[in-house]
Amino acid sequence: MRNLTIILLLAFLLSACGTPYPRILMETEMGEITIEVYPDKAQVTASNFLTYIDENRFEGAVFYRIVRSNNQPGDSIRIAVIQGGLYEDNHPAMLPPITHESTDQTGILHKDGVISMARWHPGTATSEFFICVGDQPELDYKGRRNPDEQGFAAFGKVIAGMDVVIKIHQLPVEGQYLDPTVKILKVSRLD
Repeated sequence: MRNLTIILLLAFLLSACGTPYPRILMETEMGEITIEVYPDKAQVTASNFLTYIDENRFEGAVFYRIVRSNNQPGDSIRIAVIQGGLYEDNHPAMLPPITHESTDQTGILHKDGVISMARWHPGTATSEFFICVGDQPELDYKGRRNPDEQGFAAFGKVIAGMDVVIKIHQLPVEGQYLDPTVKILKVSRLD
């Protein structure tokens, strides 16, 4: 009976403390990246990303695009990110596009290490994501990187492995694309 009381007390204390944010381990061929996801702030976007993980939809995903100051000749607004995902239009593992959650709705700004969804227009994000290298305010709501000024949907942050992100960001590219790409070996929850 005493053990049951202790277990119930511990369960109560843990629930009173609140649930920690889901943590994701992204294993790449260049090292590991640990990401914290914020479903309380970006419910739709975080849920989408976690669904890709829980259903093993990122199998075969890669980092394929590197954007830095020296490879954006046509853009007056410069950013620095690494982009990854399924890297194929109409990939069989791709889920339908999700509703856009802008940074003015979520409060998650594009700071160093923040992970966000790539998109063409609001409401077109699916499986492609990017990680910010340095602060990227032009990717936030009212930022000038995208003409619609809706910004991109940030939903989490790298909490370990920014050294791996930097190593990937420094790889040689053709234009903005890696050849070869950096394989994402596995994406899984740590919680």
